[in-house]
Amino acid sequence: MPVTLLGAAEIRALAAELDVTPTKKLGQNFVVDANSVRKIVHVAKVQPHERVVEVGPGLGSLTLAILETGARVTAVEIDHRLAEKLPSTAASHGVEPGALTVVDADALRITELDGRPTVLVANLPYNVSVPVLLHFLEHFDFIERGVVMVQSEVGERLAAPPGSKVYGSPSVKAAWYGCWRLAGTVSRQVFWPVPNVDSVLVAFDRDSDPRGSEAERRRTFEIVDAAFGQRRKMLRQALASVLGGSAAAASAILESAGVAPTARGEQLSIEDFVRIARVAPVA
Repeated sequence: MPVTLLGAAEIRALAAELDVTPTKKLGQNFVVDANSVRKIVHVAKVQPHERVVEVGPGLGSLTLAILETGARVTAVEIDHRLAEKLPSTAASHGVEPGALTVVDADALRITELDGRPTVLVANLPYNVSVPVLLHFLEHFDFIERGVVMVQSEVGERLAAPPGSKVYGSPSVKAAWYGCWRLAGTVSRQVFWPVPNVDSVLVAFDRDSDPRGSEAERRRTFEIVDAAFGQRRKMLRQALASVLGGSAAAASAILESAGVAPTARGEQLSIEDFVRIARVAPVA
């Protein structure tokens, strides 16, 4: 029996049954258009029998579209009502037993995933999209690629190159793990309720080789945070607190890393920040 998708009327009926009202606090906007969720799955190139992790499945629109391909899904849902209902919704739409695993938990707190999923596909809540992405990439090194739907501003930052007006801390931290690109736009009209922001799809591929050790990652991210915490200042000033305690000490470290002390954070690539971290003394 083929897997069938949710329609707009059924989504509203499910929400009413569960007494679920999409809330701004959780950044919830449910996708009510089947073509849109199929588009996300197509962009993610989900294949039969692949293991996919989805964050925030909600009522199951995107979940069913992933399962429609023959993939297996681990869905992480923080709302207990939604987590409890999802298996029966999946079963009534033709999903085979064992194809869906629901984890009733906060995505920002989980550190284990059964089945070692290699693909991340999600419609991420706007207010936690970057923290969730970075958490999953940090803790689950078996995730090789993914596609997420996020607020346009967030997506543009994740995919921004050095020197771009929107390049910032999320851009650099995301680049630690791999390559990111904008992969499509999503109309506001496919959501319920209709949000007051635009959405985009962002795709990523994890680098095959780790960029550095966990200690190097933490040190690099500390330097990134300092650089963008005072982004109008030159690096010798912005990084003084984490590189020796003075502008002079920071300048010496930056020069030894091949970075101009008069540069600013938005001019540096992830490789530049890693070089600084490797020559900098541990605070």
